[in-house]
Amino acid sequence: MRYFFSGKIEKENELYTIRIPFNVWEVCKQRDIIQADLVLDNKIIACELIPEEKGNYKIHLQEEDVSHIDISKSHKILLHITGSLIQMNQNSPYSFDNPIRKVDGLDIIIQPEDGLCGQTCVAMLAGVTLAEVISVMDCRVWQGTMGRVISALNYYGIDHSDIIVYTEGQDTSLPKCCIMMEKMGRYCHYLVHYDGKFYDSNLGIIPEYDMSKLLGYLEIKVD
Repeated sequence: MRYFFSGKIEKENELYTIRIPFNVWEVCKQRDIIQADLVLDNKIIACELIPEEKGNYKIHLQEEDVSHIDISKSHKILLHITGSLIQMNQNSPYSFDNPIRKVDGLDIIIQPEDGLCGQTCVAMLAGVTLAEVISVMDCRVWQGTMGRVISALNYYGIDHSDIIVYTEGQDTSLPKCCIMMEKMGRYCHYLVHYDGKFYDSNLGIIPEYDMSKLLGYLEIKVD
């Protein structure tokens, strides 16, 4: 997967670092030091992701990696972490060419208890029951991380972008269909945007959304 966000480069002794604006453990199965690469001002750079605490990471760069840019400004960053997803689609009868259904509308599903919003988003997109998705994802409440959600989308053949866009509260135009991530303490709350409406497993269908609460989104390909 790739992750698109804006970041500021900070100098720490002889190293240069960029804070990653999401919890890496929630989207990536890897732990400890992670090898990655990024595109920074049209330059591809190999880098290491160094853990801080509880899934928070910083990108570590060398002086030669940033010598071509103004580090006093914020920059657009495209981060690529290889082999980052938890795989659950080995025995799936579906594929992107043979999805479980064409996403041309959604029926709202209300989660029966907190902590199942990720599973509920997948159920709404796939048009199946929440119980089935919980079984496919094999995770309980508060365990439906974005990494597991993406793997479940792959299982059901629901095509999606390979880039998670992090907006961090900035005003943005959403694609026709996407899974939205809203920061809630240690966790993320997930909901689905489809054709101008917001499908929230707590609140139901809502006509408007405060973009200042949005952490980021993953586009679902529907056209």
